[in-house]
Amino acid sequence: MIAEGHIIVVYEGQVLNLDGWMDKHPGGKLPLMHMIGVEAGSEINAYHSESTLKRMTAYRIGRVDGHWKNFLPPIRGGVFRKLAVHDCHDRACGTACTGASGDSENDSVQDSGYWSATDESEAEASSAQSEVQGADDAEAVGLRRRPGIDKGLAEYPSPDVETQRVVAEKFKALHKRVQDEGFYTCRYRNYAKEMVRYTLLFSLFIGFLRSGYYFTSAMFLGFFWQQIMFTAHDAGHRGITGKFIPDTLVGIFIADFCCGLSIGWWKSSHNVHHLVTNSPEHDPDTQNVPIFATCPSQFRDSHSSYYDFTYVWDKAGELMVPYQKYTYYPIMAVARFNLYILSWCHLLSRRSKPLGAAAWTRPAELVGMTCYWFVFGYLLVLKTLPDWYTRVGFVLISHMITMLLHVQITLSHWGMPTSDLGTDESFAQRQLRTTMDVLCPAWMDFVHGGLQFQAIHHLFPRVPRHNLRSLQPIVEEFCVETGVRYNIHGFVEGNACVLSKLKDISHQLHMLSKCQDHMAETGESGL
Repeated sequence: MIAEGHIIVVYEGQVLNLDGWMDKHPGGKLPLMHMIGVEAGSEINAYHSESTLKRMTAYRIGRVDGHWKNFLPPIRGGVFRKLAVHDCHDRACGTACTGASGDSENDSVQDSGYWSATDESEAEASSAQSEVQGADDAEAVGLRRRPGIDKGLAEYPSPDVETQRVVAEKFKALHKRVQDEGFYTCRYRNYAKEMVRYTLLFSLFIGFLRSGYYFTSAMFLGFFWQQIMFTAHDAGHRGITGKFIPDTLVGIFIADFCCGLSIGWWKSSHNVHHLVTNSPEHDPDTQNVPIFATCPSQFRDSHSSYYDFTYVWDKAGELMVPYQKYTYYPIMAVARFNLYILSWCHLLSRRSKPLGAAAWTRPAELVGMTCYWFVFGYLLVLKTLPDWYTRVGFVLISHMITMLLHVQITLSHWGMPTSDLGTDESFAQRQLRTTMDVLCPAWMDFVHGGLQFQAIHHLFPRVPRHNLRSLQPIVEEFCVETGVRYNIHGFVEGNACVLSKLKDISHQLHMLSKCQDHMAETGESGL
């Protein structure tokens, strides 16, 4: 069925055909495409409410006997073939698959309503299909990633099926505990404190603006943007009310109207980021060539499955990546301008085509972002500020302040592994292996806005951020029990990890260039 283009996902022993949900999924199509042929119970439970999970039974077409061995989804290079009649050895099928009464192979498989993943032949077929990716390209990429893979295999539990099944079962029990102990309950008094802070920052921005202290005013506007986007992040994950419409309205008001950024673009890319964290080909948060490279496999043309765009490795990358350690902070200081571009490109593209219950969000976002530019660009910058020197300075200062947010976002991932340990690695281990938490005292939580608990947030994205600190000890217990490392560093140490990673990638590029120059000069390579 996958070979025929159907969206088949396994959820806790149930086989779901999500063809009818593909164009209605509020989270977009790509998250579903990354789950094709995969036991996605952990991911689905982490992202959906109880009411949504109950609705999934309407899409059930069969069940799995035993533990499912994951396929490699087509979007990641998996190659599938149709099941021939004589290939089916399912013990439960009887004569349904092999008898002459079946009109077609599809009919016979559907008649059985049952697929055994424990049968040896099916397991071998699954493994073979998962590994067919194009031998030459896989070998070239594999050589570059091998050190990272070896490190992951040495420092984390084995990615074999049985070990990861145990990790997944323990994580399922942990998730049940998180639900039972009320961590998904949003305590709105915390937002009362947030509102006081937002109001104070906005008032200082207005007060200094009216007093003619324009650059000081710009600083407080930047701090206001930086702080209020934490609540937009909560809304994007439905972490405030837990309901789609009110949380989306909050997100549009804050992100689009107050900050000029598309919450729809953010949710579209962020949902994928959470599922394929730190994957160079699939995670849009790591695709920054030619400015930054976080993986040696990016030293070649690479296709982004999210943007459906090929990043070309050319002279620009060869020029900028060697200095990425030094350009990191300056570029983070102006990164907000890039977010404006990405937001408009998303809203004006087919990617933002309204889906199902989210049909109203696109026009609402367009109105919100238009209002932002009218208020900020026209009424404030052009009409209120006295001259172009002040205007340019005001815009730069206000936007540079938000680099605190951009550094915080990249801090948790750019210093972490980008290697893929295979399709059987559990959701929990993948998230903890590719994500870093930041150690800070409780009184500084407002500075980081909950993003300092990024690893915990990746495990439980719908848990309100004000509950993450209380959840930390429970996650640490889980890590001790399973042997999965919990990565946590201080803010300064975490920044050092990121800079060290950027320096290491630059060094690998330098060595590769030297080798190529040597081979070209001596002819020893035979190329």
